[in-house]
This record gives sequence, structure tokens and C-alpha cells, in this order.
Amino acid sequence: MTMESFPFYLDSTGQRQFAGGQDDWRSAAQVADQCLEFLQDVDEELVADEPRSCYNCRLRRWTARSFTCMGDGFF
Repeated sequence: MTMESFPFYLDSTGQRQFAGGQDDWRSAAQVADQCLEFLQDVDEELVADEPRSCYNCRLRRWTARSFTCMGDGFF
């Protein structure tokens, strides 16, 4: 299964973690383009150059290695 076909996995607490970690800029933008719940975060929280990116989403919660998606729009 490729990153493009399943960009998230469930962690031990049942939260959806982004499989690309914190440095997969291209995949984060591709996933956000397909997400029905994408909400751009406030300016001071934006980290990606691409405006529509999971890394710039208000529903993203950073973890030690990646982020958790709090939205329901991708699945």
C-alpha cells in the first residue's frame, strides 16, 4: 500500500497519524487537496509554502514524529 492510497494510520490510541511524518511536503499538499474539511490555520501557525497543506490545517495536531488529523474529511 502506498502513501498516496493510505496517507494515515491509526496509532495505539485510535488517532489518525499522518504516515508522511513532518517532512513529506508533497504528500501533505496532495492529501489536503482532497480533504473535505481542510481549514487553513492562522497565519502564525502556517509552516508550508503551499497554502493548502495538511501542515497548514487548523485540524492538525503536531506529535513527536508527525501530526494527528482531527478532521473526518479524508476518510
